[in-house]
Amino acid sequence: MDDEDVANRKVSFRKCLEHLSGAGKAIGVLTSGGDAQGMNAAVRAVVRMGIYVGAKVYFIYEGYQGMVDGGRNIVEASWESVSSILQVGGTIIGSARCKAFRTREGRLRAAHNLVQRGITNLCVIGGDGSLTGANIFRKEWSGLLEELAQNGEIDKEQVQKHSYLNVVGMVGSIDNDFCGTDMTIGTDSALHRIIEVVDAIMTTAQSHQRTFVLEVMGRHCGYLALVSALACGADWVFLPESPPEEGWQENMCIKLSENRARKKRLNIIIVAEGAIDTQNKPITSEQIKELVVKQLGYDTRVTILGHVQRGGTPSAFDRILASRMGVEAVVALLQATPETPACVVSLSGNQAVRLPLVECVQMTQDVQRAMDERRFKDAVRLRGRSFESNLNTYKRLAIKLPDDQIVKSNCNVAIINVGAPAAGMNAAVRSAVRVGIADGHKMLAIYDGFEGFAKGQIKEIGWGDVGGWTGQGGSILGTKRTLPGKSLEDIAAQMRKHSINALLIVGGFEAYLGLLELSAARDKYEELCVPMVMVPATVSNNVPGSDFSIGADTALNTITDTCDRIKQSASGTKRRVFIIETMGGYCGYLANMGGLAAGADAAYIFEEPFDIRDLQFQGEDRVPLHTWPTPSNTPPGWDRCQNRCPPPHADASSAPGATADISVPFGILRLTCAFSKSAKKAPSRPCSASAYLRSGTWTRTTVRTTESNVEHLTEKMKTTIQRGLVLRNESCNENYTTDFIYQLYSEEGKGVFDCRKNVLGHMQQGGAPSPFDRNFGTKISARAMQWISTKLKEAPGKGKRFMSDDSICVLGISKRNLLFQPVAQLRQETDFEHRIPKEQWWLKLRPLMKILAKYKVSYEVSDSDQLEPMHHRGHEEPAAI
Repeated sequence: MDDEDVANRKVSFRKCLEHLSGAGKAIGVLTSGGDAQGMNAAVRAVVRMGIYVGAKVYFIYEGYQGMVDGGRNIVEASWESVSSILQVGGTIIGSARCKAFRTREGRLRAAHNLVQRGITNLCVIGGDGSLTGANIFRKEWSGLLEELAQNGEIDKEQVQKHSYLNVVGMVGSIDNDFCGTDMTIGTDSALHRIIEVVDAIMTTAQSHQRTFVLEVMGRHCGYLALVSALACGADWVFLPESPPEEGWQENMCIKLSENRARKKRLNIIIVAEGAIDTQNKPITSEQIKELVVKQLGYDTRVTILGHVQRGGTPSAFDRILASRMGVEAVVALLQATPETPACVVSLSGNQAVRLPLVECVQMTQDVQRAMDERRFKDAVRLRGRSFESNLNTYKRLAIKLPDDQIVKSNCNVAIINVGAPAAGMNAAVRSAVRVGIADGHKMLAIYDGFEGFAKGQIKEIGWGDVGGWTGQGGSILGTKRTLPGKSLEDIAAQMRKHSINALLIVGGFEAYLGLLELSAARDKYEELCVPMVMVPATVSNNVPGSDFSIGADTALNTITDTCDRIKQSASGTKRRVFIIETMGGYCGYLANMGGLAAGADAAYIFEEPFDIRDLQFQGEDRVPLHTWPTPSNTPPGWDRCQNRCPPPHADASSAPGATADISVPFGILRLTCAFSKSAKKAPSRPCSASAYLRSGTWTRTTVRTTESNVEHLTEKMKTTIQRGLVLRNESCNENYTTDFIYQLYSEEGKGVFDCRKNVLGHMQQGGAPSPFDRNFGTKISARAMQWISTKLKEAPGKGKRFMSDDSICVLGISKRNLLFQPVAQLRQETDFEHRIPKEQWWLKLRPLMKILAKYKVSYEVSDSDQLEPMHHRGHEEPAAI
């Protein structure tokens, strides 16, 4: 091993979670400001992660008020104290406004209460006001302690020992009004409440041909109003950041009457509670109702959703987001130094990042200042890329220009659904059709996939034809798994017959395979030499080139809701473990993320191979052995085990030098332990490993400790927790079926717990799309159509042939951005046998589920160990959803 390898290994060593110790540290967690669904998931993650790393974690009840009052308001938390709160809305530790904390005297009392318990790390879950208060507290900390010492309330030793305070924030707010993060904890759940109401109202509005004015929360931020308008196809929306132009009253009435003239039987108008006009005067729901009744005579009703938006069960998205943020917050506190500024854990695309708290708060306040000064374009820009993208997309889809004002492109663009149905497909089709028409194209709908394409099931589709599609599940166009390979000649003939200049495919892995077949046939059929783009839509989330697929979030919510109900069915009965089978083919996304969202004890997936020993002995710790460049009888040892050698090894002897042989796939691994049970300190030398290989070459592998799954659940059942949850991906192993695992757990757990099994099946594909899938489908499809329009403008006329790789792409979200990636490039990144990408981002989150279920694992923490600077992105950069 050369010096570079050693250096790289040391970097890797420093960035693994197991090398961050919380011993001797105390963390206080509090929720402040308005409550939001998902706060409990964040509290749970902070408590369990803190305990996991060896720190003490304290609940601070009733927010800053509890910190000021002290006493029973600051209580040490246990692992079991956060059990069964993942699915509970609100916050179990309470939240309150606190005037006392705004004064120095109040903060002095708060500092005294924290020092008495040794708390020098604060995790604050709240809005910008709560986080600002925490930062002021941090800055004043040393001065507060000096004052307490002068008053004789603490001694100088305590001042020196607790000399600095570390603060990490997580934003819990349903308004999504905090700059620096794409989504705040609670926003997605609030959107679920709004969309549930809108979907219900639309049925009664349609029956009576009514107009409904819905008022949603958002005193200073219009995010909820904007995204719910986008997700339900509202006729008009009022936002504080983007007031309607002068004369909006007449324009709105014209728009409503035009929609009725297109035989639309209802109108939906959504109003943010803080909506204003260009003069900063309030626009109220009643004012809008009176206008519609007076000008149009429509039967109009007002519905104010109010605090129902704050209530209810958190969505799967919010549970996963809050769990990720909670774990990241604890890691940030462990890595913090006296010089580390207060940070806020944020979401950028699908990445957890740390941003400077002060800068985020400043930008959030700048938005309000811009609105007060009527600089509304600046306000929209400061809200961030997601808000601006949502607003631009809504404007394009909601308002149709008269036909004589649309510049015709003389191009025909076809859209087709391929593969299994996924919730959100219809939203994607609607978006593509309307953006295409707005760009001057003639839009053609292909029915029943490639099979219908070959048969000529192609019709023109208009603006009004896709009205009301956003909330409908399945595929209205019809979709089949048939690939185009055997019908290429017929498909080419249909493209020639209908003069199709571009093709948009919405679908899953079959759509991806179909795109590859169409690409390969371009040399033979010139009709296929047109721009083609695929938008991923499958519950399995297994399309290469995209971290997310349309439909996966809806399926994940179905799994999470079902797991909640299944666990609740055992409430008050004897101890019980549930085995749940999820869909996904060979992709374990649904099982893994469903397990994280539902608080599962284990999730078996294809990407992490397992055998009978894993079922009986679930890996508690995985110690990686490096791939050595050359064979050697004595490979370098890995770093100190710190008494975490596998049990047969650790139990072999109490003296250093004890050995144990473990059978691994490539041969026998001999472990030599440096740990002494009788020693009072850690060993001075690391443990080492030597291997006897059947193949004669070194192979990367892992060593697992052997804590039994049954033993783990048995220990869990000895506490106040009486329910266990195990998820299994449907194709994780052809031999270890759901029935087999159910029977194994039933037998091994006999006398301790009993088992039940449930196969969720196709209910994961059905139902109305979630707000995320509606929004994602709408925005990604609109972006795909913009790409098609750009390609067609680059080659005016009908004679242009597109042969380059970049003219046939998959559009997907990758980390923080939307990217168009040629299918020729993605071919190298695909495991075609198992229909999954070779690398999948969500596998990095797999250890989180195990940590929160009390298994010890190796967890990479190097992705976000530095604060990122705040910056504005250019208009040209594609925005992530």
